[in-house]
This record gives sequence, C-alpha cells and structure tokens, in this order.
Amino acid sequence: MKITIDKKLYNLCPSMQLGILEYDVTVMESCGLLQSYFDDSMAHVDIEMADIVHIKPIADTRAAYKALGKSPSKYRNAAEAMLRRVVKQKGLYHINNIIDIQNRISVLTGYSIGSYDMDRLHGEVHLVQAAPKAHYEGIGKRSVNIENLPVLQDDAGYFGNPTSDSPRAMVTAGEHRILTVIYGFTPLTDVLALYQADLQKFTDARIRRVEVVT
Repeated sequence: MKITIDKKLYNLCPSMQLGILEYDVTVMESCGLLQSYFDDSMAHVDIEMADIVHIKPIADTRAAYKALGKSPSKYRNAAEAMLRRVVKQKGLYHINNIIDIQNRISVLTGYSIGSYDMDRLHGEVHLVQAAPKAHYEGIGKRSVNIENLPVLQDDAGYFGNPTSDSPRAMVTAGEHRILTVIYGFTPLTDVLALYQADLQKFTDARIRRVEVVT
C-alpha cells in the first residue's frame, strides 16, 4: 500500500514524517503480562503537568497544529491527551494488545500513533490537510471536527489523525493485517524500534514493512 504526505501539507509542516509499520497479527485482549508492563510504565511516568507541552514531539505537534490553523489546546494530540490523564492519575483503559502497545509507546515518547485494520482501507493512503468544515464520527464520539487537521485519507475518505481516529478502520479482535502510523512533526528517533520490540515481546506479529515516509 502506497503511503504519501501531500505536498501542500508538507510545505506547511516541512519536518513532517510518518513512521510506518505493517504487520500481520492476532489481536486479542491484553494478557496479564502486557497489562502489568503497561500499568508499570504508566506508574513510572514522572513529569509535571506544565512540562508536558515542552516534550519535543508534543511541542512540535502543537506548533504544526498552529501552522495549520487549529488550536492545539482545544484539539489536543493523542499523546498529549493521554499523558495529561496519566499525570492526573486518571489512568488509561486496556483495549487490546495492539492498542495497549500503541498507547504505552505514545505516552513514553510523546509521538501520537494510530493503528488501522488494512482490510478496511481502500487504495492508496495520503496524509492531507482536512477540508473546511470536515467532520467524521470518532471512536466513542458522535462527531469530530477535523477541519485543517493533518488527516489520513484513502479512496473511501478520511479515517485517522493525530487527535482522534474514526471507527471505520479501528483495530478489533481477530487475525488482521495492521497499519501503524507514527505521526512525527519532529524527526523520528528510536520510536520505531521501541514499537517493534513491544510487538515481538507481547504479540505474534509478523512484520512485513518498516519505513519512514517523508
């Protein structure tokens, strides 16, 4: 599957990168070991609320949102939103093995990450700036205002962004080919390696592709 960043979006956010992982995996309820590992990681997050916005991947995502005409405080990226919950000791829900890994890596690195069922995607995938007045149904939300946000789009329309994904390609239990996208508004560091390590430790993932799209 071809994945690209739209030239107009790239011109507005010249540091934009996408970390891509494509893999076959059995998606299942989080096992005891993964749950313990996840909860222990969250318990050891040691940061003050005021310092969250200064974590470089989060700070650069917020700056990109401003450049695109979107309020980064009203439409917080997923990494920032989850980290705020952790610091407030509100915790994060266990969803399944893939989403738990995704959320753990996101909180620890500051990169927003989305994972998508490739069987529900159609044609090529492009990261674009969403059109004026664009909305879609969010996971657990009636409607998400995605106007001006950087958003993934296939032949069937918009389906994911660094703030909130739509349910169209959400990851559910079963045997699936998964596309994980790491949204980098700052150069990607070791986040891809960390993600692969967790996949190999806690799932039966058969990795088919690892790539940085610029």
